[in-house]
Amino acid sequence: MTTTLDISMRVGVGFIVLLILVRVIGNKQLGQLNVFTYISGIVIGSMVSDIILHSDISLWPSMFGVALWVGLAFCVEFMALKNVKIREMLDGQPIILIKKGQIIYTALKKERMNIDDLTMMLRTNNIFAVADVDYAILEPNGDLSVLPKQSKKNLVQEDLNVCQAQPEYFPTTMITDGKILMKNLKELNITEGWLCNALSESGVKSTADVLYAEIQENGKLHVQKRMDNSE
Repeated sequence: MTTTLDISMRVGVGFIVLLILVRVIGNKQLGQLNVFTYISGIVIGSMVSDIILHSDISLWPSMFGVALWVGLAFCVEFMALKNVKIREMLDGQPIILIKKGQIIYTALKKERMNIDDLTMMLRTNNIFAVADVDYAILEPNGDLSVLPKQSKKNLVQEDLNVCQAQPEYFPTTMITDGKILMKNLKELNITEGWLCNALSESGVKSTADVLYAEIQENGKLHVQKRMDNSE
């Protein structure tokens, strides 16, 4: 009976603590949580589960520790609402990854991202060519906000009363970090010689000098040299 009562008390107190935690977090969705709040939730959940499952852990001193953690998390979140610097420290700042169709490689390295990660996030935004991007901004919650170039914004063909021709190619990465993606060349039936000639026309002597290159819908090669890495 004592064991049942002890378990009931632990579950009840833990349930109340988690309810308080929900109120501390507020109505944010999971994707809107900053790293600090997300990790704090995991830590508190782990602490409460240990208290519930392990009867050898003293209930009230442990719950005091959980309550103290919740209180500190609440104080930090409250200070972040009032202080811009604290908010920037917790939430981070938006980072420009693409500007005027050019990848900001220094920003990628700072965020420990590679070009494949970036192109994947662009595709989730229905953008398949880096050259079509005016700005791409990595938000503090990890989402990528993309502003297409004015000429690439979606239009309703029926409103224009025109019939667009099918694109010659699907926008595809040809070179990344100085390495030719042979699989993509074969997929599009493009020879390495054609690629080298296209690079030469763009003033590039070696693939090692290329940060990123992609073939566009019209068959032209969009090239960004390694020297074009500054913001």
